[in-house]
Order: sequence, then C-alpha cells, then structure tokens
Amino acid sequence: MGRVLSRVVIVVSVLLAAALAGHRIIPELGGFTPVWESILPWVGLAVPLLLLGALMARSTVAAAVALVPGLVWAVMFGSTLLRTPPGGSSDLRVATVNVGVTNSDSGQAMRKIADGLDLVAAQELTPGGPAARQLDRMFRYKYPVGTVGLWSRWPLSEQSKLDVGLGWPRALRTVVSTPKGKITVYVMHLASARPGHTAFRDKSLAHARRLVDDDRSKRILLMGDLNTATTDRGMSGLTPPLLDAQREAGDGFGFTWPSSFPITRPDHILYKGMTATRAGVAPAVGSDHRAALASLRL
Repeated sequence: MGRVLSRVVIVVSVLLAAALAGHRIIPELGGFTPVWESILPWVGLAVPLLLLGALMARSTVAAAVALVPGLVWAVMFGSTLLRTPPGGSSDLRVATVNVGVTNSDSGQAMRKIADGLDLVAAQELTPGGPAARQLDRMFRYKYPVGTVGLWSRWPLSEQSKLDVGLGWPRALRTVVSTPKGKITVYVMHLASARPGHTAFRDKSLAHARRLVDDDRSKRILLMGDLNTATTDRGMSGLTPPLLDAQREAGDGFGFTWPSSFPITRPDHILYKGMTATRAGVAPAVGSDHRAALASLRL
C-alpha cells in the first residue's frame, strides 16, 4: 500500500509542477484551461496534502518530489505575498466595482466605497438606480453608458461609447482633466467567461487591446470587470502594454470574486504613464464582487 501511495504522490507532484510551470503552453481545451489558470494561486494548497501522502507512505523520495510543485508555486507567487506596497504621495484615487444589477443596496455600497475618491467606475448599473443616484450626489461630473459609467471630481471631455465586440455599447472612453494634466479613461465590462465558453470573452479582450493600441494618449487608465483573472493567459493581451495596479502596488492577490469568499480577480485597474503607489480591495454591500481600488501618482 505504501509503495502505491508513494508512486501516486510522485506522479501527481510531477504533473502538478508541470501544469503550474507550463500553464501558458497547455492548449485551451475548449475553454477549460483559462479556468485552471484562474485558480493557479490556490494550487499551492495541494502541496501539504501531497506531503501528507508521502508521510503516510513513509517515502523520503515522494516527500522530496512533493516539494517540487511547492517550489514552482513559490517562484510564481511568492513575491506577490511578500511584496510591500511602494506607498508615497498620490494624485489620483480610483475604484472600480461591479455593483450587481439586482443589488438594492448598491447605493449604500457606493457611499462607502466612493468616499474620498477622485474617480469611480461602475458596472452592472441600473440607469437611475440606487448606485447611480448615490454617485450623482457625490460627484459633479459623470458619463454613464447603459450599464457602465464613470463618476469624477474633475471635468470630462471627448466622451464616446464603445462596443467591445458584444454588439452593443458596454464600455466607454473619456478624458479627465485633473489639476496635473489629462488622463484618458476607459471603463469596460467585457463578455463573461465560463468553463468551456470563453470565445466571446476572448473576442472582447481583443477589442479592448486594439482600442489601447490605437490610443496615443500619454496617460491611460482602464478600469472594469474584465471577466479575466490576473493569471488568465488572456490578460497578457493587456498587460503589457498596460501595468496592473494590484501587481505593482497591491498587498497580496487582491481577489474580488465571489465577494463572500474571493478566489479570483476579474476586476482590474490597469494604467500607463503613471505610478501606482497603493492598491487593494473593499467590500461592496449586496454585490457578488468586491471593489478594486488604487492610488496613483501622475
């Protein structure tokens, strides 16, 4: 029994290490691989179980091999857990949140999240609903487009609705005139991704990348529910050319979904031409997402 268990631990450990290290070269398998990539940070939890199996098998070889996926995981994600936010002064405080289309408490969520911020991007808005009404009371300037919108302390110009491959506008572009210069801001809610069904999401990601590539603005800020995890290969289409505020200035993984026990991060704050000084998450009452927040220096 011990010999069989030892072999199982060795085989599983080798396969797990390979799947971690080589996840980007694994075929998409009908859209299931992005799901695997979305939970990569949690794969490290398998290592203690493998070590337990090696202990039960009384095999030092199996124990040594079980440490290999742990080492791979540490190389991939250790810096995320050990990173210290750069901190320092900031000129811009922003947030993005999927408020939840059926969330009757979205106004309360916005009141808590948006207090003291300069820009707030929202998705799954109900036009004239509680979230929009609350943000109207807190900000002077706004640009809502259907179920997405941006609220700002500073004037907005060059406003345009965008279709990111969905067949209707579910994104926007506008220019914010801050005291330290202009910022081109995109707010997007990309197509959903489900196991075996990521083609539509991938199409909307490609649209988003073309918009960014064609934009010659010095400073760009892209916020929204991109339905793409930080570790999903799809994010490589946007980062680069953009930087991820959570990666650059966050503390930990910054998971935002589902709100009750977040296991992945589909909500993002991406940028260029600025420096992120801090990033994090905050609860959003009634929503199945948490809000993503960031502070940036212009």
